[in-house]
Amino acid sequence: MDYTLLSSPLQGFTDFRFRNAQNKIFGGIDTFYSPYIRLNGKMVIKPSYERDLLPENNIGLEVIPQVITNDADEFLFVAKYVRELGYKELNWNLGCPYPMVTKSGMGSGLISNPEKINNILHRAHTESDIIVSMKMRLGYDNSEEILDVLPILDTYPIKNIAIHARIGKQLYKGGVNLDAFQQCIDNTIHKLYYNGDITSLAKFHEMQERFPTIDHWMIGRGLISDPFLPSMIKNNTSEYPADKMELFSAFHDTLYAIYSESLSGSTHILLKMYHLWEYFSATFSNPHKVLKKIKKAQSIRNYEAAVAEIFKNEKF
Repeated sequence: MDYTLLSSPLQGFTDFRFRNAQNKIFGGIDTFYSPYIRLNGKMVIKPSYERDLLPENNIGLEVIPQVITNDADEFLFVAKYVRELGYKELNWNLGCPYPMVTKSGMGSGLISNPEKINNILHRAHTESDIIVSMKMRLGYDNSEEILDVLPILDTYPIKNIAIHARIGKQLYKGGVNLDAFQQCIDNTIHKLYYNGDITSLAKFHEMQERFPTIDHWMIGRGLISDPFLPSMIKNNTSEYPADKMELFSAFHDTLYAIYSESLSGSTHILLKMYHLWEYFSATFSNPHKVLKKIKKAQSIRNYEAAVAEIFKNEKF
């Protein structure tokens, strides 16, 4: 069965710099979803959002913009903006689990409000020609919440619904709820994409066997932890390339150089790289030791020395 691999957006991680580096060095992702645009009541597109979506910053990539909002006017404003950039589709985020988002009634915190969802979708489809797709969780408090929303979604020509098979208040803790995802398959006419805990070729095959009708698979945190994963899935191999560490080092160095240019001050650069290493460390034989070494590096010079030592000492 043919399938498509998608990069699930992670705020603060999968920007255009990351996308370009991952695609150039590793490949395997068919479509990237950009981290969401959030307006916070101001009809203004931040420069960082603009840079992330400019076509010249995404050459050779298929990218779908994403918005997070609980306001129809905001949705329409962003839809108009991305259409002007040449994008035909806008993905609506009803999946973000973080309290600062959900407490504002956005992301997965909006799933329990079918009436508001209906209102926004109605205006989106009557006042814009944008193609709407959705990114959701099963709910915020429980996995039944999405079942109240699916009949509403079935009344609109939504392109697809990507579902992360957890509830919002789990954040990323605990396992995915595969039975609840199956319930979604059984209760909608729409095309569903699966998202959640695809972290290895074996896990991918396990999900394929469990959900044989699904042919679009989203990889989120697994892509940052293991940027080799999409190409390994595509090549149906669990074997890493012989030059694994050289490739990973090139990936790191590319990101480090780009972020060193775009971020101001060593504190910002080091914090950015530390957050990346929270995921990158999983690639190494002793993740805890690697991350501890990165965290101890309180200067650019020490950071560069720590990274050099980490790659030099890794057995592969």
